[in-house]
Amino acid sequence: MNTPVANWSYPTTIKFGAGRISELADHCKAAGMRAPLLVTDKALAALPITAQALDILDAEGLGRAVFSQVDPNPNEANMADGIAAFKSGKHDGVVCFGGGSALDLGKMIALMADQTPSLSVWDLEDIGDWWTRADGAKIAPIVAVPTTAGTGSEVGRAGVLTNSETHKKKIIFHPKLLPTVTICDPELTVGMPAFITAGTGMDSLAHCLEAYCSPHYHPMSQGIALEGMRLVFENLPKAFATPGDLVARAHMMSAAAMGAVAFQKGLGAIHSLSHPVGAVYGTHHGTTNAVVMPMVLAFNRSAIEERITRAAAYLGIAGGYEGFVARILALRTELGIPASLSEMGVAADRLDELTEMALEDPSCGGNPIEMTRENTRALFETCL
Repeated sequence: MNTPVANWSYPTTIKFGAGRISELADHCKAAGMRAPLLVTDKALAALPITAQALDILDAEGLGRAVFSQVDPNPNEANMADGIAAFKSGKHDGVVCFGGGSALDLGKMIALMADQTPSLSVWDLEDIGDWWTRADGAKIAPIVAVPTTAGTGSEVGRAGVLTNSETHKKKIIFHPKLLPTVTICDPELTVGMPAFITAGTGMDSLAHCLEAYCSPHYHPMSQGIALEGMRLVFENLPKAFATPGDLVARAHMMSAAAMGAVAFQKGLGAIHSLSHPVGAVYGTHHGTTNAVVMPMVLAFNRSAIEERITRAAAYLGIAGGYEGFVARILALRTELGIPASLSEMGVAADRLDELTEMALEDPSCGGNPIEMTRENTRALFETCL
């Protein structure tokens, strides 16, 4: 029996609790910021929670600069606009404020604003040691404030950026993209629309589930993934039905961070299918994950049935693997998740293109069953 060998990394300082957005200015100052740029999305920019965050910064002399030209699937054009705002305002740090799109784009702005002009963001894709091409000393400090409970980007060292020409999502990595401090305040998530609560919550579940099923060796992430699934199953229906339930909202914020920590162990076919669909059709990432989840479980059944049966026992789900899948299907129905990709507008005439993109996605390398052109296209057909 070979002794396992692995490289592991765990997250950053997290300030967790209701009302802790009040500490934002203090943490920005501690990170060395004197003129931060708050990066958020277009819809969130007009909401009271964003005004509250800007008021907190302004009251401590840090200004109230905001950049909100963030698309749902941010691309290099959004990044270029953000960098222009960062430079014109002479900013020295980024507050990533919002859901996954704002968090990811804020990281990209912090990463690329002061790099040499000859370096492209695509040169820093999460491949091998490509991250060493960047000058780490020129990455602006980052404070992350999630306002959803799904992506987990607030505890990650990467961001997802869509290439607007190829419509391919790329994972951009650098160790210094890990935020210096993350503020997890469940009060900020209360105003999420119901469909965003559902989609982001299912994203957390997808992260935990795929990490748990990944064949790679990472026992710490394995345990985190299992407990993260428990938190989602117990609290997502509560947060969806009763938006003001701060206890459920808090547990969902924990599950989101846990999912992102856990997927250091690997992701799989759920994400390798979801990424190209989102890039081509602009669908919500977490919702797309939820749509394909039961089909991917069936696809992987021969490799994961025993593991899922053990998870079901821990989660208090009767019926082993079958019971677990039934619970997923019931949760999707309860949350109003579409039953198929065709309901999201995905057309059969683009399956060849989507299949090629899925096979190029780095997530497919962590799937328990090897993904081939033939079985991946067949899986897409099932998802339709």
